[in-house]
Amino acid sequence: MRFSLVLATVDRVEELKRFLASLRSQSYKDCELIVVDQNGDERLAPLLADFEPALKVLHLRSTQRGLSRARNLGLRHVTGDVVAFPDDDCWYPPDCLRAVADFLLANPFVDGITGRSVDEAGRTTQGRFACDRSRVDRMAVWAQGISYTIFLRGEVVRRIGEFDESLGVGSGTEFGSGEETDYLIRAVEAGAALEYLPEHVVHHPETGLLFDEKSRHKGFLYGCGMGRVLRKHRYPLWYRGRAVLRPIGGACLAAAKGRIAESQFYLARALGRIKGLTAAIG
Repeated sequence: MRFSLVLATVDRVEELKRFLASLRSQSYKDCELIVVDQNGDERLAPLLADFEPALKVLHLRSTQRGLSRARNLGLRHVTGDVVAFPDDDCWYPPDCLRAVADFLLANPFVDGITGRSVDEAGRTTQGRFACDRSRVDRMAVWAQGISYTIFLRGEVVRRIGEFDESLGVGSGTEFGSGEETDYLIRAVEAGAALEYLPEHVVHHPETGLLFDEKSRHKGFLYGCGMGRVLRKHRYPLWYRGRAVLRPIGGACLAAAKGRIAESQFYLARALGRIKGLTAAIG
């Protein structure tokens, strides 16, 4: 079982070095790394050279920035049996690939797995995740994984195709998130059997929320992305309403406690979700 890892990167060197080191230390070695480089210079060339030939790396250049665009470029070059999408600032536990391979080999009717994001100390990062093992489905998918914890069989990726380039960081639209959730939903809708395993973890630092203007803008864009995915996949009205009311409730609670900046952040998230829900689907 061979892995193809599609990694889009821009503006990061030290973080990528940490990922490469974790990949070199994997107990399971059969993998290829496809690095889609969106930098306008040669900063990555010496770093990637340092890890060859221990790692098999295909270094691609992307003249257009955008996470989904970069992943789509990488997808056109995959050759493996299992495809994953590591972030350039995540890193794998030493037995990550072996655990995925063992599970998929033991469960031939499972088409892929998702898991949790944790920091170096094992604390959950980058959102909330479900506590128990479960089949990935439309309703629970939002708490059943994040892009860099997704591992899909190659045949599923070939069936689903490319990421929606109108979604995600650098898309050029207001829909600043949701590309991996959209991809999972499309896989489920196409009949793929995906399992969420909370014990399957990938390391990623917690970026934290400062509740400043930059965070509010990011919250708005991420909210737009979620709203668009909800509309694109025709979620029921009650589900859409809950998605909007939750951050509004958070805004009211924070305001009641005098945390105005926090309240403004949750309100920006709610407004973003409304914007995404009402935007026309192209």
